[in-house]
Amino acid sequence: MGWSGADRLQAVQHLKCQDEVLRGVIERVGPLRLKSAGKGYSVLVQSIISQQISTAAAATIGQRLRLLVAGGELTAEAVAELSDEQLKAVGISPQKLSYLRDLTRCTLEGVISFRRISRASDEAAIEELIQVRGIGRWTAQMYLIFSLGRPDVFAPDDLGLRNAMQRLYGLAEEAGRPELERLAERWRPWRSAASWYLWRSL
Repeated sequence: MGWSGADRLQAVQHLKCQDEVLRGVIERVGPLRLKSAGKGYSVLVQSIISQQISTAAAATIGQRLRLLVAGGELTAEAVAELSDEQLKAVGISPQKLSYLRDLTRCTLEGVISFRRISRASDEAAIEELIQVRGIGRWTAQMYLIFSLGRPDVFAPDDLGLRNAMQRLYGLAEEAGRPELERLAERWRPWRSAASWYLWRSL
């Protein structure tokens, strides 16, 4: 699913009614501009590349990798053809190389199926994605929000969300996951939209 205009309006109305703090953030940030950024294998390749490096560095490596494959399209078949040396030469670390190889294998062998994931419930989609080495729950949740356009995903382990919630709601620095999840309950069924506004508030 993606975000329709009606979804955006409904999400914003719901969040404004349910949460005074978020209402202030929404009025400051403006319209909800959460959109889906493509699906499937290539999105997860970019997610793996992006781990623990700057956005600019990740974009450069992704670009170099696309130049290695015919037509510039990152498919599991195309990446499987590349040697370890070629992948290292564009800036992929040995650890990320092992993750990419596992993602490629899982995709080609049908361990994960992007068609199946797109139709699965949020939890089932996450369970399928985390079978790949290097893809944890957080990466899977980001895939649901930004690739599949799922409306009600909340990632309490996301550092940006934790920081925003501590600042806006006056939570203690050691506030745990249960406290964050309890606070997020009032945003259902639009927790993805609430998360987008929290990220923007930073």
